Amino acid sequence: MTALEDDFGWTLGVVFRAFVKATNQAVGDLPGGHRGYQILTAATRDQPESQSALCQQLGIDRTVMTYLLDDLERASLVERRPAPTDRRTRLVVATDVGRARLEELDLRLSHAEAHVLSGLSAGDRETFKALLRRLAGHVNELDPVPSACQAVQDIAASTP
Repeated sequence: MTALEDDFGWTLGVVFRAFVKATNQAVGDLPGGHRGYQILTAATRDQPESQSALCQQLGIDRTVMTYLLDDLERASLVERRPAPTDRRTRLVVATDVGRARLEELDLRLSHAEAHVLSGLSAGDRETFKALLRRLAGHVNELDPVPSACQAVQDIAASTP
């Protein structure tokens, strides 16, 4: 261990770096990387009422979302369909190919998470994740992040 082992920022950074590396490898060539995974998940499991609702749910800027959806559509993973109640509104729906890819990605991401948390016992993993969820909820209440794009901009702005 190092003298930094008691430094919260250092330890958080080391774990975050390992998680980002493992999940980036897990999503591989998926268009949009982890964001593409989130869109595919929402299009499969949540099925938001519109493309705009999907932007709000995931905290992704509308312009960025358009490019991500274009890439996911080109890969035959999602399609945009007119809403039955309002043809001006677009629904984002996972294709059969997209649903199959999501199953594969879920498994790969599960392995990536297990790899990052492998230094903890099964019980400690669950405790760690529960505490992290609670802390994240609390921190987000204190300083809400309106979008994932804003969170990345905040981090980038604070980097020397």
